[in-house]
Amino acid sequence: MQSQDVAPRPAGSRAREAVVDVDQAEAALVEHYPRLVRLAYLTLPPALGRNRRVLTAHSLTQRALPRGRRSTSTIPAQATGRDRDPGYAYVRLQVVRSALEAGLPPFRGASWPKRSQLPPLLPRVWGLRLFPRPGGADELALDQRLSALSAAARAAYVMRGLERLPDPAVRTLLEQAGVEDPAAALAEAGSVPAEQYDLLTSPEFDPCSLHARPTDLVRRRHHVRAALAATAAVVVCGALLGLPGDAWGPDDAAAPPYARNPAAQAALDPGRLTKVAATTWEATGRTDFSTWPARGDLTGDKDLLRRALNVWARPGESVQTSVTPGTQAGPPPGPPQLLYAGKVDNLRVVLLYDGLRVARYAEPLDHPEVAALDLSRVDGATGGGADALLLGRADGNVRYLTAPWVRKAAVRDLARPSAEVAPLALSKDGVTGPFASPAVRTGRCASWDVLQLTEASGRTRLLTDLAEVVPAHLTVGRPSSAPAREATRAPEAWAPFACSLAAVRSQGVRAVNAWQFARQPLPDGSGTADWVCTRAETWRGAGSRVLAQFHTPGGAFVTAAVDEVPACGPADPHVLASAPWKSAAGESYLLAAGAKDTVSVEVSGGVTGSAPGNVLAVPAEDGARAELKGTLANGRTISGLQPAAQ
Repeated sequence: MQSQDVAPRPAGSRAREAVVDVDQAEAALVEHYPRLVRLAYLTLPPALGRNRRVLTAHSLTQRALPRGRRSTSTIPAQATGRDRDPGYAYVRLQVVRSALEAGLPPFRGASWPKRSQLPPLLPRVWGLRLFPRPGGADELALDQRLSALSAAARAAYVMRGLERLPDPAVRTLLEQAGVEDPAAALAEAGSVPAEQYDLLTSPEFDPCSLHARPTDLVRRRHHVRAALAATAAVVVCGALLGLPGDAWGPDDAAAPPYARNPAAQAALDPGRLTKVAATTWEATGRTDFSTWPARGDLTGDKDLLRRALNVWARPGESVQTSVTPGTQAGPPPGPPQLLYAGKVDNLRVVLLYDGLRVARYAEPLDHPEVAALDLSRVDGATGGGADALLLGRADGNVRYLTAPWVRKAAVRDLARPSAEVAPLALSKDGVTGPFASPAVRTGRCASWDVLQLTEASGRTRLLTDLAEVVPAHLTVGRPSSAPAREATRAPEAWAPFACSLAAVRSQGVRAVNAWQFARQPLPDGSGTADWVCTRAETWRGAGSRVLAQFHTPGGAFVTAAVDEVPACGPADPHVLASAPWKSAAGESYLLAAGAKDTVSVEVSGGVTGSAPGNVLAVPAEDGARAELKGTLANGRTISGLQPAAQ
């Protein structure tokens, strides 16, 4: 039977249609739900705003099943869809059709608006704004190009790029979705380069991996008061909006103002920004963000600075906002310090510092009404934690603004410590040349490029991009209260474990230390194993992550992963871990090791055994689980780190 959700089709095609029942369609929807929601999100009109686009995309996808417990049919071109699954082809058609309908005016002539044109009833989120994780400049530029297309052309581009459908199949799908001129839609979609198809799979367009931030709490309270005294509120707001010196306008990405507080307005005045002299850091001897001078060729552009300050205070719907975990998302408490304002690739970028946070504002050169805002906590940052800040990302590359005390920059592959270090250009303003960022890499990891900076004191540091505004500082050695050793002094300690840094991306990490705490002869005499623990410390203190890693001639792997423990850190510079290991002859063992101050190691449970000293090797069956206990030289006992999931 023909479903009433499917547009009429020529009679000649119906004999070849694939029959789909509701169970088959439901299975396809559940299996491919993230892909279908992404398809709906990309097709929906950007004018809806990112929060409503997310909720509408989920709502349309969840309503894509056939109505009732009956079979329906799908068109032949779609029956050869994803893995030749007619169930997937059917729900995809419904998603595209409803997403196209959602972009139409709700009232056309005498007809009532369709359900897809109304705000979604479900899912519904109160008190929160949801939006996908922000991408780089390429994703922002693609989003702008897609927003300029018609809904049908957007759908055609997404069908080509995300679904990899040939043009005849795209044309047929658009016809079935109710598009009057599919050929024109395909021609219009051709104005966006096909080279950007891969960007459609980026987190920027993933409505299933979301950031959440509160709606305007002050405005919500204001609305309650306004409901009690509507007439007075209209008079007051009208008077305020009529005052001269407005800091917002039609080209501003900030949300409309909700209050005029003198102190808050002072913080948004570009004329009151703090600007530090270029020699302040030398005169004071301090190496933190408070001694960074204002740099860049747009530090005198008051309109740009005003937009950046307004968006920081009131990010509007068109602003892609990213807040590092543990960072307050409110406006600056007073006039912040200007660190940079200038052009970076195809963006205008402003960096601001309020003593606790760094705010990075970025807008496309030709679309100031669309912007990105990144907030990162940096309280207490000094030395390696204040050596560089992100300026921009483009084409998988990254650029940084370096501290005024940095004299040279280079790139080195952390996974290959013996490889030649490549010099990196450094402008007079301290802006680095672009280099490949490992933070955006997907697939197999064979290298990990890090930024090597040489300071005026001669000290050399390694920093790595972990998809944050502030790069993470890499160190090596046994943790203690004294300053950690720079990773440049022993880069080989990081080599086998460089790619494990991907496990702490986007978590607000300020520093990662690698400590080789033990070396153990392998039971069959085939070589030695190195035991290393890496500890990632965050800016907020909480959220630290400890990985115990095991490196043999056969390779390296993570054998334990624990969050929120003091082990392997300055507060508790001890560690104990175990790992299964199999010899070339097929004999299975459980290996365990602690730091040098461990005087004995014992295992119990699925495997039993003990040994004096800091290493242990006992025969064990595959998959055997055991409890690990170590005794330190001072008599204290410690437990082993939790084994990582296999």
